[in-house]
Amino acid sequence: MGHLNTLIAPGVLSRLHLHHLQLLHLSDDSLSIRRSIATTRHHFRSLFPTKCDVNLRHRKTMQEALQIPSTPTAQLHLLTPPSPTTVHFRPPSSASKTSISPKLSPPPSFRSTEELQEKLIYLDSFEIDLIPLLTTHPPLLSTTLSHLKSTVSFLSTTILLPQPAVRRLIYICPQVLTLPLTSIVSTITFLLREAHVHTDDLHQVIHRRPRLLTSDVKTRLRPTLYFLQGTIGISGVNKHTHLLTCSVEDKFLSRIEYFHEIMGISYKDTILMFRRFPSLFCYSIKDNIEPKFKYLAVEMGRELREMVEFPQYFSFSLEKRIDPRHRRCVERGVCLPLPMMLRSSERRFRDKMEV
Repeated sequence: MGHLNTLIAPGVLSRLHLHHLQLLHLSDDSLSIRRSIATTRHHFRSLFPTKCDVNLRHRKTMQEALQIPSTPTAQLHLLTPPSPTTVHFRPPSSASKTSISPKLSPPPSFRSTEELQEKLIYLDSFEIDLIPLLTTHPPLLSTTLSHLKSTVSFLSTTILLPQPAVRRLIYICPQVLTLPLTSIVSTITFLLREAHVHTDDLHQVIHRRPRLLTSDVKTRLRPTLYFLQGTIGISGVNKHTHLLTCSVEDKFLSRIEYFHEIMGISYKDTILMFRRFPSLFCYSIKDNIEPKFKYLAVEMGRELREMVEFPQYFSFSLEKRIDPRHRRCVERGVCLPLPMMLRSSERRFRDKMEV
């Protein structure tokens, strides 16, 4: 065991325990978190280097003593627990009459430190910056490694998400990894049975809107589905599943009220607009709907009826599409219907200008 002491420096295990405590009490200081993770990972890898300058006999002896399997991702177990760190305190001064013995918390076991290290390395394998990931969602540290792997396995084998899609999902919604599997299964069942999403399209639906997995079925997904089907009259909600995570009160009703009360469009025509173009619910009133409405009414001088019949008007860029083509129509003295003016390719639009 003499060669083992040359690989594990005195006090390294104790410092590893202290870094474990730092990681369990992550603060908002991202620099502190970054240093803790980097230092802990360095100590973990220095304890068990993959390339040792020892001969084959010493390497085999070390593996037998530590019970290290040959695979790099296997769990590591020490036969004997590490010795606790010796803490030296400054003796009390002669002026003090009483001395208070400090109370020390026992260091965490090496097994818990090892599990934390394996968890960090596993999360790091997705090539996502751990600092913002753990800062924005600290429960990841308290979630067991087995649960993390089970969730990722479910996403990969059941929903059939490829590795890049899983990485994107974890980056956007890290809380998915901490949800109970029963919650994820409940969402998938809702999408298949109630929203009528086809099985072959399920992975695309989740990839486009990962927050579907973190939205509660009873309080968000199902009420929104009923609103889109009943109030708006959308029959194919499975083509607009990205809307299911939206709030009816905060997002849908506010836009309906704007078209009806501010623009002066009848309630019936307002509902008809959203039925024809459900993605209209996703557009910002301030940055999209309001400026384009003013341009259509003031600059273009068109009637609201054209907007009701062609709500896709709001999907085109005001600076790159609507304004340039309107000006060219004015220069040529041509008035084209909104669909023909905006949907036509550049070549076809030029042909219309030459007629």
